[in-house]
Amino acid sequence: MHAPVLVLQDSLKRESGAKVRYAVIQAAKAVADVVRTTLGPRSMLKMLLDAQGGIVVTNDGNAILRELDLAHPAAKSMIELSRTQDQEVGDGTTSVIILAGEMLHVADAFIDKIHPTVICRAYTKALEDAIAVLDKIAMPIDAQDRGIMLGLVKSCIGTKFTGQFGDLIADLAIDATATVGVEIGQGLRDVDIKNYIKVEKVPGGQLEDSRVLKGVMINKDVVAPGKMRRKIVNPRIILLDCPIEYKKGENQTNAELLKEEDWNLLLKMEEEYIEEMCMQILKFKPDVVITEKGLSDLACHYLSKHGVSAIRRLRKTDNNRIAKACGAVIVNRPDELQESDVGTGAGLFEIKKIGDEYFAYIVDCKDPKACTVLLRGASKDLLNEVERNLQDAMSVARNIIKNPKLVPGGGATELTVSAALKQKSSSIEGIEKWPYEAAAIAFEAIPRTLAQNCGVNVIRTMTALQGKHANGENAWIGIDGTTGSITDMKERKIWDAYNVKAQAFKTAIEAACMLLRIDDIVSGIKKKQAPGASGSSKPKIETEADADNEQILPD
Repeated sequence: MHAPVLVLQDSLKRESGAKVRYAVIQAAKAVADVVRTTLGPRSMLKMLLDAQGGIVVTNDGNAILRELDLAHPAAKSMIELSRTQDQEVGDGTTSVIILAGEMLHVADAFIDKIHPTVICRAYTKALEDAIAVLDKIAMPIDAQDRGIMLGLVKSCIGTKFTGQFGDLIADLAIDATATVGVEIGQGLRDVDIKNYIKVEKVPGGQLEDSRVLKGVMINKDVVAPGKMRRKIVNPRIILLDCPIEYKKGENQTNAELLKEEDWNLLLKMEEEYIEEMCMQILKFKPDVVITEKGLSDLACHYLSKHGVSAIRRLRKTDNNRIAKACGAVIVNRPDELQESDVGTGAGLFEIKKIGDEYFAYIVDCKDPKACTVLLRGASKDLLNEVERNLQDAMSVARNIIKNPKLVPGGGATELTVSAALKQKSSSIEGIEKWPYEAAAIAFEAIPRTLAQNCGVNVIRTMTALQGKHANGENAWIGIDGTTGSITDMKERKIWDAYNVKAQAFKTAIEAACMLLRIDDIVSGIKKKQAPGASGSSKPKIETEADADNEQILPD
């Protein structure tokens, strides 16, 4: 009898075989159960406490899972799903998790009898067929038709907290995305939400006061409030990316002065340098000068003497938005200024006081390619939730602008796909038939969850729906999420964007396949340290990429 050979370190823990698969399926199901109640218009809210003791109240699948700190590796990869879905299409984050969880749950029955790769093969085949069904029932629309867009965005945020405010958020989202959409040729439009739509949350007022500004609003006041104008109609705007102050030495600079007059000369040179700089700017008769860097008192004096309002230390992202809105070009050196760099597209520059803070508005732009959505509301938590809903609504509007096709909502799509797959499964030969059928049943998780959240009789509703879809007469029959009744989605205007559904199916099934193929989990791996390195961690050095981040110190 040989002594047992130790291959792995003592500190490592290794699990393998069926036990791991079972654990992975359980973990995925547990994550799906967390967000299950947040699907549909009758959804519950979750309240989460974060590390700093702040609270997040939301029913957005991605926002909930982002805050959770999970131990099981499979559960962590489930969370990645909703994040991908959020980045890719912005909606359907909850459905993805529920679908993936269900796909794994139905595989549980035959994971011991059938090899995982066979199950994955059947799932992939089911996915291809599901996308084919989607293409068949999708309905092309005109993205310019505001009525249809409104109905679509409303049905997507009807499940959210702001659904109760009627058209408010939907209007904001459509206005914002219509403003910043740019043509990219071949009749296609692209919308860059992240860079050119800024959401400013200002607590106070009512939600109904929220609006989309035809321009940009920034949380800054002019440099010298008493001397500079706070309201300018049709301003000429110059944007700079350089400091308007005297250049100092990089570190300690010693200058030896032999005569007393030399000191005055030095001061005079500084003054002349700043004066010349300001004159180069003033040559173009601007009304507003905005710079990302500093602006010295002397420069402030010259500018205010000529009736120019100045704003300093602006974030780079905000400066880009202003440039897009008023048609100015950001200039790096004052001596390179040209007439074409001056922005004349704005109709009004105004400083307003909201609460106890000053905000600069550059609005009424002629053809703005950037905009600010001003959100007002009772409390910070409320505003955060409204902002999350608005992001989703804008993503949906963007998806439709990019790919103007609709599929039915209310679980009708999933039921149609499920019925089509069930029919097709009879023609599949061999062992793959079982997992293929299981995948068809898994799609029903979405309408089933919707029915559960409405509080109707789940079994009766599901049987009635399956009966209606089995003969394939009307693909648009689904559950009305508010009342739980079975209706035609076309009449109720409950729609989903094609991109969102297709992406949700793909992400869920691919993730389920990946998790099913795990047969070994090794945990307790420590990072290797370089020889000679002590236990202390290195201080983080800020790079240039970090410097552009939104966190900038207040003045």
